[in-house]
Amino acid sequence: MSRSSHPRRFLGLRLERGLWLTLFLAPALVLMLVFTTLPAINALVYSLFKWQAFKRGAFAGLENFQRLFAYPFDQQFLRALSHNTLAFVVLLVVQTGLGLLLAYALWKHPPGLRFFRVTVFLPVILSLVIVGFLWQLFLNPLFGPLNKLLHGVGLHALALPWLGDPATALPALLLVNVWRWVGFPALVFLAGINAISEEYLEAAKLDGASEGQVFRHVILPLLAPSFTIIVLLTFIGSFEWFDLPYVMEGVNGTPAGATDTLALMFYRLAFGTVDAGISDVGLGAAVNTVLFFLVLLGAVLGALYLRRREVEG
Repeated sequence: MSRSSHPRRFLGLRLERGLWLTLFLAPALVLMLVFTTLPAINALVYSLFKWQAFKRGAFAGLENFQRLFAYPFDQQFLRALSHNTLAFVVLLVVQTGLGLLLAYALWKHPPGLRFFRVTVFLPVILSLVIVGFLWQLFLNPLFGPLNKLLHGVGLHALALPWLGDPATALPALLLVNVWRWVGFPALVFLAGINAISEEYLEAAKLDGASEGQVFRHVILPLLAPSFTIIVLLTFIGSFEWFDLPYVMEGVNGTPAGATDTLALMFYRLAFGTVDAGISDVGLGAAVNTVLFFLVLLGAVLGALYLRRREVEG
């Protein structure tokens, strides 16, 4: 074989590889285009027009955005945004921390490993509607098992109307969300720990590092890619939080708006509610547009920062 055939063969292999990558990525790109990009563009277009119910009227420019950031919608928007932000912080700390600890415990191969793996990950695949209604029953102030247990052990002051009190409604939803989703970061971290070469761990132990030092100085830095995935998905999920608050507390974010989110606000404005059937598609589209760019900007900046930290680490 001549020397000139080697570059041609190498180029052919690269083209073949690029073709296969394109074929494998095409379905995901099409789904993203249809279900993410096009709806975002439509929402931006809708936000620039006046609407009478679901009938589009004249061009309004930025009028819907001006209404969104003026009384009374500005207070609803800031309240919902604060709830989304709080959800991100709590889930990032509690849910991710518990997931990491569970992953490390499972990596140690405790007795009954298969049982614990299924137990940790099972809530993730359960129907969210079923999860929401079951937790509504658990947290019921009259016949719920949680309050009955608290009364039974004499802690009567802690038996609260968990979903009916503005002070406890959002923390209760966050607790349910942590219970349901903690298995996902645990699985991601477990895969990351299993991918770490045993040579690194053995070298650290030979140097006299304790188990805690190995975890802190060897395992955690090498889990940086896993942390990037979890942080970004937690951020996106927290700011698009809709399903669990909707199932457990309704579209109005009861009680007294304590569980309202930006996604609920969008749904409420765009499609109306049971007690107020009036819809404002333009204003709802403005909320959706702001939410889209907020999530996009946060995800891009977060990805750039976390990727840089991976390289530096």
